Amino acid sequence: MFNTNEVLETINMIEKEHLDIRTVTMGISLMPCISGTAEETAKKVYDTVCKKAENIVKVTSDLSLEYGIPIVNKRVSITPASLICAPFADKSYKIGKALDDAAKAVGVDFLGGYTALVHKGMADYEKQFILSIPEVLADTDRLCSSVNIGSSKSGINMDAVKLMGEVVKETALKTADKGGYGCAKLVVFCNAVDDNPFMAGAFHGIGESGTVINVGVSGPGVVQHAISGMPDADLSEIAETIKRTAFKITRAGQLIAREASKRLNAEFGIVDLSLAPTPARGDSVAAILEEMGLESVGTHGTTACLAMLNDAVKKGGVMASSRVGGLSGAFIPVSEDIGMIEAAERGSLCMDKLEAMTAVCSVGLDMIAVPGDTSASTISAIIADEAAIGMINNKTTAVRIIPAPGKGVGDEINFGGLLGRAPIIPVHGESAEKFINRGGLIPAPIHSNKN
Repeated sequence: MFNTNEVLETINMIEKEHLDIRTVTMGISLMPCISGTAEETAKKVYDTVCKKAENIVKVTSDLSLEYGIPIVNKRVSITPASLICAPFADKSYKIGKALDDAAKAVGVDFLGGYTALVHKGMADYEKQFILSIPEVLADTDRLCSSVNIGSSKSGINMDAVKLMGEVVKETALKTADKGGYGCAKLVVFCNAVDDNPFMAGAFHGIGESGTVINVGVSGPGVVQHAISGMPDADLSEIAETIKRTAFKITRAGQLIAREASKRLNAEFGIVDLSLAPTPARGDSVAAILEEMGLESVGTHGTTACLAMLNDAVKKGGVMASSRVGGLSGAFIPVSEDIGMIEAAERGSLCMDKLEAMTAVCSVGLDMIAVPGDTSASTISAIIADEAAIGMINNKTTAVRIIPAPGKGVGDEINFGGLLGRAPIIPVHGESAEKFINRGGLIPAPIHSNKN
């Protein structure tokens, strides 16, 4: 139960501190849709998504009005589409188009799950599916794609890493007229989780039930406000304040998740308490780190501050709900955080520092723009580095990188809305092509052998 003080605190968080439910995501199993032909399967996929998710926009809008909590995005995630397309991988495009049409029909912002899981090996049908990604993302608006290329149990599939560098590059070129926008809908994972409600990496895990509601809550502004009044506090006190704040934020997410799942006749999955920023001032993870005492995010001490923030958020969230899951922690997407954007513009934040920060936060190198002439092998090497951090540390890491066509360091790309804008960050000029071309598998670390 909520008492009067909790209600008043929540109202203040919403009105002044940018608290919102970032997403209500419905996960839908599409395994029963597999039929004899691509055309039949595409029709069943479309019909199933439209039937299951037909009320998601109405229900979430009603809940937002009833409880006074903004619900920013309504989304759908589906069974990894490479499995649905396996019998006719050469026609995967038809399934992708049907999914995008279904997303538009039900009115959700994004649909995730044009996904392949190739962390240990890559069958012919999976390679064919992955090769379809650039064209599909170029020709759809709301469809998101992801590929899992490594895990702590299996190692890193370097053949898949090489292929994904090429796919990212091709996706950017096919959406050059939109600044490489297709790459903003494409994530390369290590240790991908099945219950992630956040795009572009959401998909409905094969171990999940038929229809599930996962909620993502976000409140960087709330956390920043909570510690702004503690100029002389030590770090232990700040960590405790972040934990208490995360507890309150998670309680709001739990309320919405339970009600949404009930009204949509779906199972309540998880609440993902991830501090996901927006380009709006006052809604920034970078600002939290600077509130802790950094002159600028990216300077020495940034990784330590981020580690403490991420841990305190998780501890507070776990106390508030037995259904905390997904990624839960702090995101550092450069283009979606005004503090990160400004730090990158003044040179305080570089690729190497961002990579170090990903070792202690949720996910990884996110919404980073690099020069358009960056080679596919360099992109693959960046993916390999990030996957290695995830594999060794038993955590989810990912890369969502945009080689901006025709642009170089000093330029920027601007997608608007939640995707924001990103200054072009330089990459190392030395080649890693020989390393990437070796292929094969980077073996799993010894500590993965726990059976």
